[in-house]
Amino acid sequence: MKRELSDFLDYLRYERNASVHTISSYRRDLTQFSDYVKDRGGSFRKVDNVQIRGFMARLHERRLKKSTTARKLAAIRSFFQFCVKKKWIAENPAKAVSTPRQDKPVPSFLSEEEMAGFLDVPASRRPLDLRDRAILEFLYASGIRVSELVGIDLEDVNVAERMVRVRGKGKKERLVPFGRKAGECLEEYIRVRPGIVRDRVGEKGLFLNYRGRRITARSVERMVDKYIRLTAVKRKISPHSLRHSFATHLLSRGADLRVIQELLGHESLATTQKYTHLDLGRLMDVYRKSHPRS
Repeated sequence: MKRELSDFLDYLRYERNASVHTISSYRRDLTQFSDYVKDRGGSFRKVDNVQIRGFMARLHERRLKKSTTARKLAAIRSFFQFCVKKKWIAENPAKAVSTPRQDKPVPSFLSEEEMAGFLDVPASRRPLDLRDRAILEFLYASGIRVSELVGIDLEDVNVAERMVRVRGKGKKERLVPFGRKAGECLEEYIRVRPGIVRDRVGEKGLFLNYRGRRITARSVERMVDKYIRLTAVKRKISPHSLRHSFATHLLSRGADLRVIQELLGHESLATTQKYTHLDLGRLMDVYRKSHPRS
């Protein structure tokens, strides 16, 4: 299977333009599956769905996450589809194997009261603390992803009109509004940003680290974790939790779900629904206020 696997990885790299991470994961997953088949005296050209199910059962015995086993099955399915395309085999044996049902944990989010306390934590006037305050306010005010936030250039922001241009998944651009408070914090940060840039005058990134370079998503995650530990909130909160909070608070105050979908940059409304957390009382209140015959 070595030559076939090599051809498949080249196909991912040069024709599908897959990322280095994806190619590395597929190589690892398919090598593991190949070893499983070889240990049982089989060959990839004679693999059937029973052998694939046996491999999946082995992964289950090892107590791997369902998301991990689903990824490995996706790799196997893609590989055999490539083999069918090359006419090395007649049909894809992985088509008959169902993807493991995924766990759907309820994403964490902050209440409006918790959010207010959290955003007030960075209180000093030092440049990096002003940056932190601007980042937290901006994430909550816009609902954008952390990957979108760290990709924002200084020229993408119009503070006067309180609009920002962000590049989402698939490099799709969209304009996102942000509120007065986030605008004020952003203005304060932009005033001190030259002192953070230092000699890196060509740096385009809006939010910078202490070296004057564009801040990374990992740094933002550490920042959120640092400030959440200074509040009374004892559960795990991530930058993505601010995105969930943004959507939940908008919906609880009567915003249209389709509008929230546009703001979040979701292709599917079903994805947006997972971002909102309303108890039945609030849901009924929104319904009574919004429906013309309620």
